[in-house]
Amino acid sequence: MRIRSDSPYIRGYNSITEMNGNYKSALMDFGLFLLESGDKIVNEEPLERAYLLMKGSVIFNYNGKSIKAERSNPFNVSCVCLHIPKGVKVEIICTSKQAELVYQATTNNNEFEPVFYSSEDVASEMRGKGTMGDTSTRNVRTIFDNSNAPYANLVLGEVIDYPGKWSSYPPHHHPQPEIYFYKFNPVNGYGFCELGEDVVKVRENDAVLIPAGATHPQTTAPGYAMLYVWVIRHLENDRYITPTFVEEHTWVNDSNAKIWGSEK
Repeated sequence: MRIRSDSPYIRGYNSITEMNGNYKSALMDFGLFLLESGDKIVNEEPLERAYLLMKGSVIFNYNGKSIKAERSNPFNVSCVCLHIPKGVKVEIICTSKQAELVYQATTNNNEFEPVFYSSEDVASEMRGKGTMGDTSTRNVRTIFDNSNAPYANLVLGEVIDYPGKWSSYPPHHHPQPEIYFYKFNPVNGYGFCELGEDVVKVRENDAVLIPAGATHPQTTAPGYAMLYVWVIRHLENDRYITPTFVEEHTWVNDSNAKIWGSEK
């Protein structure tokens, strides 16, 4: 399901999904903070929370720590994120002319130490390179998942699609709810998101709620790079580890697969 704001995002917090309100099947609060110089966020909700800095400069204050964070461009600079457990008070102060943060939160009774991820902490992984005629080469950044945050109920990362290429391919699905949130370079770009047998057109600042079990490969228009933040909510008795790929299309992962038009 595509989610687009009926009006432009405004200064402050812009809610996109709510655990107890709109699009509650996502099982998480998700939204976008747009801040200006001197603006402050203060939060100590009884929820697991993550603040992903998309652009600008902020100071994160929490547990007696003060961390200055900056991200000039999400396409060229890897992720900057603060991940905190329920009840820990966080204060975020905007120190640039403008700043933008994606916010995710969900229920989680586990106690864990807050983790700040700098861009140096989050590796960029090129996937699809050397297969499928390089038509699905993309840059995947996983901030935290079950492998490095087994205490979390969220999984968080980013994917960059190169102009005219695919990602989240071969088609795959999983029972856990997921949200994609999109950015484009240039910003007037667009792409397409498969949702099972349906396809939706996506643009800058759109979000898509991916239903349980729906396949969701992506593609972006030639000339435009597409970045999407991806957030998965673990289920109580079914944590997200790996997706299930649609078997009839997995042959394309073979680097020696004979794909028409790519013969040498």
